[in-house]
Amino acid sequence: MRPPPPPPSPAPLIALLGLALLAGAAYAVKRARAPGFRRELAKSLPAYKYVVHSVLTVFVLVVLPLVAGAATSFFAGARDAPRFVGLSNYVDILTVRGKPLVDWLSAGSFYLTLLVTVVWTLVNVVLHVGIGLVLGILLARPFLKLRAIYRVLLILPWAVPSYVTALAWKGMFHRQFGAVNAMLGALGVAPVSWFSKFSTAFTANVATNVWLGFPFMMVVVMGALTSIPKDVLEAAEVDGATRFQAFKLVTLPLLKPTLLPAVVLGSVWTFNMFNVVFLVSGGEPDGTTDILVSEAYRWAFARNAQLGYAAAYAVIIFGLLALMSRALGRIGRSPGEESSV
Repeated sequence: MRPPPPPPSPAPLIALLGLALLAGAAYAVKRARAPGFRRELAKSLPAYKYVVHSVLTVFVLVVLPLVAGAATSFFAGARDAPRFVGLSNYVDILTVRGKPLVDWLSAGSFYLTLLVTVVWTLVNVVLHVGIGLVLGILLARPFLKLRAIYRVLLILPWAVPSYVTALAWKGMFHRQFGAVNAMLGALGVAPVSWFSKFSTAFTANVATNVWLGFPFMMVVVMGALTSIPKDVLEAAEVDGATRFQAFKLVTLPLLKPTLLPAVVLGSVWTFNMFNVVFLVSGGEPDGTTDILVSEAYRWAFARNAQLGYAAAYAVIIFGLLALMSRALGRIGRSPGEESSV
């Protein structure tokens, strides 16, 4: 029997980190030797005193855990006996552990989970924005009676903790005792086993997350509408614009600068919405409704505690979210802003 290959040496990774540190140090020295740097630094010291505690807090609570997680992704094995494997975890994830190309969309593979995650994010964000936009515009109308009561009632889903809502909706989708099947039965529809098929389980997850997510978009839209000058809308009305034309050509462009950051933030939240997927469908049937973050959880805590493999998943998720945020930011820029960058 051929002996197993020796584990990769950490020397290349250490050399790469050393080169990065040297490059950073060289840049810092070059910046410090620039004319006027010391004078500008002395003027800025009072401002640095105000933010140093925040910088330290973010470094300890955010940067260090990110670095530790990224470092963990280069190891494999049990927690008490890790071994360095270099980029093997990333290679295994991206090549579906060496399976042929035809199996890359098989059940439980990274690419199928990524596809489900992308569809999950798109469907939810579209529904969040659409419902939030309609309700926000309706509740912003001054002639609507009982506006304050409607606002409080519609914000309640956002105020309740997500895990409480997820467990409540899971009970509502119960085949025998759930409220959803009870309402369907009153309409003469046979009970549905919601978590036995991908389509129904995915629908249950989406319904729960839409209930949780639309109030945020609604609040953003209501706040943005208050900043739109009434003179602009009145001018559009005087020019003969219909309500739809005024909304499309005046209101919507003025909402865009406020709505776009909310869409980016909502996309990140939805992409990583662990509570709903894990508590409502639990990945059923057969893990097909799992998203990337719930799949990473299972590798870390349910599949022999492969923490390095799960950490590699987390780093890939971070990279995907960074690319998605960058792409959404570019889409939201006006042509003039694009040309000036």
